[in-house]
Formats: sequence, C-alpha cells, structure tokens
Amino acid sequence: MEFASFFISRIFTMGISIAIDGFSSCGKSTLAKAMAESLQFLFVDSGAMYRAVTYYFLKNEIPIHQPNVVQNALENINITLEPSPNGNVTFLNGKDISIDIRDMAVAEMVSKVAAISSVRIAMVKQQRQMSLHNNLIMDGRDIGTVVFPNAVLKIFLTADIEVRVNRRYLDLLSKDTLVSLSEIRRNLFLRDYIDSTRTDSPLLRAEDAIVLNNSNLSREEQLEICLLLAKKRMK
Repeated sequence: MEFASFFISRIFTMGISIAIDGFSSCGKSTLAKAMAESLQFLFVDSGAMYRAVTYYFLKNEIPIHQPNVVQNALENINITLEPSPNGNVTFLNGKDISIDIRDMAVAEMVSKVAAISSVRIAMVKQQRQMSLHNNLIMDGRDIGTVVFPNAVLKIFLTADIEVRVNRRYLDLLSKDTLVSLSEIRRNLFLRDYIDSTRTDSPLLRAEDAIVLNNSNLSREEQLEICLLLAKKRMK
C-alpha cells in the first residue's frame, strides 16, 4: 500500500487509467489485480467480459456469423463485475458465472467472439463508462491501443510459450479441470493467431507501451517493477 496515498490524492472526474495488454496466460489479470489492490484502484478484467458474452452465446446457441442475431443477443446481455477478496466476480444478467467462463469450451470460442465488431463496440463502451468516475487498471488485448489510448501507463506483458502453457495448466488444475499440455498449447497458439490477425482491434503493442517479459520474474518482482513505473508516470 506504499503508493496508495500518492494516487488517492489524484482523483479527477475522468479517472486515471492504467492499461495492461498481452497474450493469453501471460499473467495480465494477476498483475492487474495486485496493482489495483496496492494503488486502491478499480480492477477491470476485460477478458472476463468477453468470456461472459461467449458463455451467453454458447448457452443460447447464438450463430456468431449472423450479425443481426448477434446484435439482438447483445441487447439482452448485462455484464457486471463486482470486487471480492479473490478478484472480480463476474455476473451475467444477475447470475455469478465466474467459474463457468473459465472452462475450455469458452476458451476455444472467446477469441472468435471477441473478433466480432459489434461485440467489441458494446464492450468498449461499457469499459469506457467504468472509467468516468473511477481510477482503474484494466487488462486485455486492446486496452492501450483502443480503449484507453491516453492511459497514464501502458504495459505489454509477454512470456515464453512453455511458461504460459504451464501457467494455464496449473490454473485449470486448481479448478479441477484436467486438460493435457498439448491441448492447452494448441489453444494458446490458436488464440494468439486470432487475436493478432483479427480485423477489428487486433492485439498490438502500443508504441508507448513498456514491454515486460515476466517468464523469469516472481509475482512480487513483477509487481514491484510495475508499481515503480506507475509512480514515475504519475509525477
């Protein structure tokens, strides 16, 4: 909490935003949550929002290649994120789906859903509204390039592919989901490709983003580096 008083004094009508972007399983949400707790900022997991939409589409068998059907479905989706001791709780139309959105069926589909223009427009609108009266840290794929291009700090996280595979494996195992390393590796490669090549808001490093490869960093080391960067940018 050593930086909290410094940041709390900097409250504006339009909140202060910090953007963390990167590929899947690079630890974006872990870092964002830790920074938000230290700085007493709001943490917004944009990935959970896209997963919630994907979960809705899967449950309701929405044909994602039919724009009119997708648009109508989006009008029936209400996503809210509420803080908890273990991070955000994701609600879809009032139902807690925090566990449901982490299964492999959602993981297999989320990049395709996130590539749909109408979905991105709807989510970006919600994300920007969250910043109107909150200082926040948001992680995702296009936070520093599209959602908050004027963020006070932009961090682009990277990690070696095998590190990412092992992290994802352990995360799924902790949720009693057993998936092979080869399946996870295939899923990550596919998501990387879709995220990087989609027409609308592809995953790109913002020109003014700081690249951080955390393959050999502990969570504590990574957090310390990023908090120092944040303090420097806020001067």
